[in-house]
Amino acid sequence: MVLIADPVRLRQVVGNLVSNALRHTPSGGQVGISAAQDGDDAVIEVADSGVGIDADDIPHVFDRFWRAEKSRNRATGGSGLGLAIVRHLVQAHGGTVTVTSAPGHGSTFTVRIPREHLVLP
Repeated sequence: MVLIADPVRLRQVVGNLVSNALRHTPSGGQVGISAAQDGDDAVIEVADSGVGIDADDIPHVFDRFWRAEKSRNRATGGSGLGLAIVRHLVQAHGGTVTVTSAPGHGSTFTVRIPREHLVLP
C-alpha cells in the first residue's frame, strides 16, 4: 500500500502518541506501535500497558488544553495540546483518531488515514 501523506506531520502524530504512552506507562510496562492496511485505510496503532483513561475522560482527551491529571500541574505532564494536535493533523489527512482505554490496563490510540487522500504542501 502506498500512502501519500506529509511525512513530517505523520512523524509528529506518531511521536506525540508514543510520548504520551511512555509518559503514562510505569517502568516495566509496554508500549507498542503497529501499522497495517485495512481495506483502503492505513492504520497506525500505539498501545500501552499504562495507567489508562477513565471512561468519563475519554470524550475530552483530544480537546485543546485538557489534561487527565486533575491538578493540571505542568510539572506532571505536558500542556494538553499534544492530542489536539494529533487530531488536527490526522483530520488534515482525511483520517480519524480514536482511543480505547481502561483504567489500570492501558490505552490504544488508533489512527486511520484513507489511502486515496492526497496532502499537498
